[in-house]
Amino acid sequence: MTDDRPVVVTMGDPAGIGGEIALMAWRDHRIALPPFYLLDDPDRLNRLSDAAGIECPIAEIDYADDTEKMFKDALPVMRLSRPVHALPGDDSTADGPMVIEAIDRAIDTAMAGEAAGITTNPIQKSRLYDAGFTAPGHTEYLGERAGLDTPPVMLLASPNLKVVPVTIHLSLKDAIGVLTTEEIARTLEITINSLKFDYGVSHPRIAVSGLNPHAGEGGHMGREEIDIIRPAIDRLSGVDAEIRGPLAGDTMFHEAARRTYDVAVCMYHDQALIPMKTLDFDNGVNVSVGLPFVRTSPDHGTAYNIAGTAAANPTSLVSAIRMAAEIAACRRRTGNGYSCA
Repeated sequence: MTDDRPVVVTMGDPAGIGGEIALMAWRDHRIALPPFYLLDDPDRLNRLSDAAGIECPIAEIDYADDTEKMFKDALPVMRLSRPVHALPGDDSTADGPMVIEAIDRAIDTAMAGEAAGITTNPIQKSRLYDAGFTAPGHTEYLGERAGLDTPPVMLLASPNLKVVPVTIHLSLKDAIGVLTTEEIARTLEITINSLKFDYGVSHPRIAVSGLNPHAGEGGHMGREEIDIIRPAIDRLSGVDAEIRGPLAGDTMFHEAARRTYDVAVCMYHDQALIPMKTLDFDNGVNVSVGLPFVRTSPDHGTAYNIAGTAAANPTSLVSAIRMAAEIAACRRRTGNGYSCA
């Protein structure tokens, strides 16, 4: 079973590389990609295309359903309510409301079942706070808009590895302080459901890292493995999944170890993202799991320093668009109850 709805791609920060990697994604990969359209300012994209030398015709559309018939010959773009004035690398313009509008309209489209999923271009959160953006980041904002009581879980996926950090954008000291059995168990449960319904893994294999060196050495290097992590694993003993751990973080990511699990659940941000980005920096995709709609994102930032030069690599965005469509199709096949279809 496939999903013939388009993927909707948000503008992201217009001073960053989001626009040009979207143009390059269509120019270089449209034959192999599922149809997608942008929520953006078509006039801005035409200016960017000319200035950066990226040959990509633009087709303005009014409805998501218009995407497929336009996609072969031009990049479909749905116009935002106001023009966008930002220049590459210049974050001084007041375009924050349009960045938020693009996110909101993408969510509404996905929730209404008009799009297979959302792929969000990178944002610069500091630019959005003056425009009324109060969430710590994209993921938290999506969860709030979806009406969730707790934030979605962040899963990073590439052809070589999938990882999930239990704590995300916190200092290491703060991450250790908020690590609880309840949050680890919640993360494991959502991750297992995602593997089953989003990736079609019938019996997921989960490797759970420890927090301390050597997974605590039986309590000699810290008791978090004994007092916090192991009880979380035990709580899920009745689910249809193989959960191993706590494991020493320094031996989890070599090639032979990676063949023994489908995802590694780690205790803090860098413990998960360092091996992920080392193994496959260009193909990484950020997936928000636990949402009632599909959301993916390239695993990089706005890259102001190269914006407008056509030097950015669109591979992560291409992978994110493709994965959004694949997850949507998998949800239909597996009958995932939280899919907007």
